[in-house]
Amino acid sequence: MSEKLSIIQLGNPILRQKAEFVKDIHSESIQKLIDDLLATVKDANGVGIAAPQVASSSRVFIVASRPNLRYPKAPLMQPTAMINPRIVDFSNQLVKDWEGCLSIPGIRGLVPRYRTIEVEYTDKYGNLVHQQLTDFVARIFQHEYDHFEGLVFLDKVESTLDIVTEQEYQSLMFDKL
Repeated sequence: MSEKLSIIQLGNPILRQKAEFVKDIHSESIQKLIDDLLATVKDANGVGIAAPQVASSSRVFIVASRPNLRYPKAPLMQPTAMINPRIVDFSNQLVKDWEGCLSIPGIRGLVPRYRTIEVEYTDKYGNLVHQQLTDFVARIFQHEYDHFEGLVFLDKVESTLDIVTEQEYQSLMFDKL
């Protein structure tokens, strides 16, 4: 049975460590971690979550784009567990857009990311998947992947002028509607 896990916050040293590769995808602990991450990201209104955010130094994350309170314009996709993912190629085009993080509540930042990426990962069943991701879903992947390298989105913001509170972000977004 899956359970909602506590999400650690910026300042916890685990968020700044490199995550370890998963050796046994089929282990009970990894399969439970995947189920728990799925429950946690849904409960938190997130569109992605990485294992380091729940204090597990494993290269596992969930990409779960869907419209919600935090991202009302997010495209809908099936939540996907990605184990030992990697970026194998990327476009030259960088796009700046707003990001937030469940481990850094109350803050948003404009972050440049590759618009299109080619990725490989192992799914929860042990299958190697190769796919191209674009726009918002590519952004989620890159954001979550950074957690494996001990990075958070604030490390990628080009200027402190590109950081706003969640409240200001919401008013900026609703003014555009």
